[in-house]
Amino acid sequence: MKRALRELAAAINRADPEAAFVFKLWNGEVIEYGSRPKTTLVIKSSRVLGELFSKGFLGFGEAYTEGGLEVEGDLQELLRLGIIGHFSKKALLRQHLRLLPFYLKTMPTMKWSRKNIAHHYDLTAEFYSLFLDETLTYSCGYFTNENDSLADAQHQKYEHIARKLMLSPEDTLVDVGCGWGGMLVHSALKHGISGVGITLSSNQHQHGCRKIEDLGLSDRIEVRLQDYRQLAGKFDKFVSIGMFEHVGKRFIPAYMRQVFELLKEGGIGLLHTISGELEYATDAWTLRYIFPGGYIPSLSETIREMGRAGLCVLDVEGLRMQYARTLDHWIANFERNIDKIQELFDERFVRMWRLYLNSSSASFKYGANRIYQILFTKGLNNHLPITREYMYKIRNENRF
Repeated sequence: MKRALRELAAAINRADPEAAFVFKLWNGEVIEYGSRPKTTLVIKSSRVLGELFSKGFLGFGEAYTEGGLEVEGDLQELLRLGIIGHFSKKALLRQHLRLLPFYLKTMPTMKWSRKNIAHHYDLTAEFYSLFLDETLTYSCGYFTNENDSLADAQHQKYEHIARKLMLSPEDTLVDVGCGWGGMLVHSALKHGISGVGITLSSNQHQHGCRKIEDLGLSDRIEVRLQDYRQLAGKFDKFVSIGMFEHVGKRFIPAYMRQVFELLKEGGIGLLHTISGELEYATDAWTLRYIFPGGYIPSLSETIREMGRAGLCVLDVEGLRMQYARTLDHWIANFERNIDKIQELFDERFVRMWRLYLNSSSASFKYGANRIYQILFTKGLNNHLPITREYMYKIRNENRF
């Protein structure tokens, strides 16, 4: 096993001659490559090393969460070097097969979707407030310069979407997967819309309803605890931010048909979603411990199913590095409040979420994660602007 580890280290070094890293083994042995390494993987037992070779990132995630591994130095640098991916080229298939019963059990049907969402989003608003901004926005921000705060980026993201949708006081807006209500509130306050947001998280539903009532907007907007498959009505505009990743591959066609049904003829919609370079890009550790029932679709399959449902794609914008920067803000806030988070949960939870946030950021910077805003219409709307100028026009309006 140690010999295999040395061979693996040499392979990484051959693939990237500039790579610099250290392996520290349970017996005190040190394997070092490159000069001035920024990251060290501490492997505390031969059993853990075996699981790295047999289970890949799933084994790494489990061992790191339980304390069988330590990373000294830069965790994202370890992930950037692709060290974990080198442990076993065959591990990806094996780990997915091993978790097949779990996948089948947590498939996002009507029965399981609420349980899957509760697993991640019902961890209390207090927890999320310790690393998100004041709006509790849990999705990619939109930074326009180096000095933007996290809150700036989230307000700018909402406004960027609002411009793309060309929101006006006459519009009705439906927000599928509305989170804590940020986009809905922004749209009502700044653009005068009326509308409905839905979520399956009791935590988000309670917070969103309370926020809407506190702002005196209850006569115009509401948040419902409801599955997207149960939603009825016709709306001028549609938006979904960071929810499509929970639909599941099997249900993408039904989701797109529902979007078609919710929009009025000629209506405009925007889907803000993480994508993978290829289909089936979601890793087993994240599915098992962070997002049960989740699936990261490729851009091609998303657009294909939109077309099959009768939706016409107008514009696609990639925001990959915007999400990396957003995640790095979350990581900084998370580490700044680490003592409070540990009081709410425990050391295992802290390690699990540290890995989740850092691996997400590293994947956007160096790996297969992508994120897109896909603008579309129901049918052909020939009265829309034919350039992107209206999306980027600078406005000096005050935030709420």
